[in-house]
Amino acid sequence: MKIAVTGGAGFIGSHFIKYILGKYPGYRVLNIDKLTYAGNPENLDEVKNNQDYSFVKEDICDRKEIEKAVEGCDVIVNFAAESHVDRSIDEPEVFLKTDVFGTFNLLEICRSRGIGKYIQIGTDEIYGSADGGETFSEESPLNPSNPYSASKASADLLVLSYCRTYGLPVNVIRSTNNYGPNQYPEKFIPLFITNAVEDKRLPLYGDGRNVRDWLFVRDNCAGIDAVLHKGRDGEVYNIAGENEKENIFVARKILEYLGKSEELIQFVKDRPGHDRRYSISCEKVKKLGWTQNTSLEDGLKMTVEWYKSHRNWWERIKSGEFLKYYKKHYK
Repeated sequence: MKIAVTGGAGFIGSHFIKYILGKYPGYRVLNIDKLTYAGNPENLDEVKNNQDYSFVKEDICDRKEIEKAVEGCDVIVNFAAESHVDRSIDEPEVFLKTDVFGTFNLLEICRSRGIGKYIQIGTDEIYGSADGGETFSEESPLNPSNPYSASKASADLLVLSYCRTYGLPVNVIRSTNNYGPNQYPEKFIPLFITNAVEDKRLPLYGDGRNVRDWLFVRDNCAGIDAVLHKGRDGEVYNIAGENEKENIFVARKILEYLGKSEELIQFVKDRPGHDRRYSISCEKVKKLGWTQNTSLEDGLKMTVEWYKSHRNWWERIKSGEFLKYYKKHYK
């Protein structure tokens, strides 16, 4: 099988590529990535010399070039997306172009080229806030709260329409908040870990009581793998960590594992449209044989240790050094 992974130099995409190449000898993986600020080729150093791995620097919004790149591929797994909520509030147009128009291009390519499977990597944020204590299923209505989640909801609906209208074999996967090694340090957990290591403030939105469900990235990759090989065409699958915790709990755990004072926590003004709680059911994907293997305690400890032992990786990013290197070497 030859799998085209779009956005494969990002956090989850790079872990998925390493997961697939490690589990399925003989599978070939083509990584297609625009290499925006969050796309880091160093995330894939351990497989860059693997004969079954190849890389093409392209933008999914460039249909002509992507169509040439995916020639001979059996599956497209689309991780490529603008994904940071704060950035979507400041620059919504960028999110619409990549998340919606880029997805449209990939679907058209699958349709014209007869590619056997298309998998859209989505997010639980499209269901909106579960303020009333409910847990959303794949059949729950979509209620996005910000330009990022709205763009992802739009993409999901477009993907499903291509199955119903054109018979394209598709799946949509909606995961909860992922965490783990190599995550770009603008995200909650790596930002708080790296700031704490440097004895900087941990900027916690609002009262810190927003609830998120944390999913270790490798467990998510296993779930995507299950859908890839066993998922029913046209179906949506939620993948949850079943680790719902308030943000302040996670912040305190990070400080505890690092031996730092809780005085580093700094409450800051809440962002617009900030969802209070996310909660989704993952019983459907469990029927494919998937289950979580990593508790939040174990996963968080592993993640803290990784960032402690890979300071050079994230210090270069936070200082801007990597961005300068990236602009010079990855044009």
